[in-house]
Amino acid sequence: MIKTLPPRRRRSSPVTEPPIVKAGESKGSAMDLNEIKRLIQLVQKSGIGELEVSEGERTIRITAAPLAAGGHVAYAAAPAQSAPAPVAAAAPPAPAPNPDAHLVTVVSPMVGTFYRAPAPDADPYVELNSQVDLGQTVCIVEAMKLMNEIESEVRGRIVRILVDNGQPVEYGQSLFLVDPS
Repeated sequence: MIKTLPPRRRRSSPVTEPPIVKAGESKGSAMDLNEIKRLIQLVQKSGIGELEVSEGERTIRITAAPLAAGGHVAYAAAPAQSAPAPVAAAAPPAPAPNPDAHLVTVVSPMVGTFYRAPAPDADPYVELNSQVDLGQTVCIVEAMKLMNEIESEVRGRIVRILVDNGQPVEYGQSLFLVDPS
């Protein structure tokens, strides 16, 4: 919230004027409840995933949760950095057993472009259900015109390829799932 104050007049004695406070706002508060509600509504209407606003020494982060089973979007406001009381949050549902829990993920060690083959006309390094050995090249991530070979850190079988050829990837993004058994 930006407030414009009138220009100060010069006085012969230093007199401090009290700050202008709008209705519903306490003197020590950088954001009031109405402002926070307005930010939550903004996140709901715009469909953005996360909004972080800093004002003074306080920060508020509003994160939209993914769509729930009922089709409703849940929003949670993170407590301000200097807020004395934490905001109560609903307990997440118990996680279902993951059938892919035993699989090992090959992740991208850098930001770049994912390529499955060393050249456009060459065969891919690995296919679905291919056997890979420890240290075997499974793909290339191009970063700043440098081709970086990504090697498997486990011996096993490729059970899922998670990225399409030529797609941008982020640091730590999963590329392959490998079954080590």
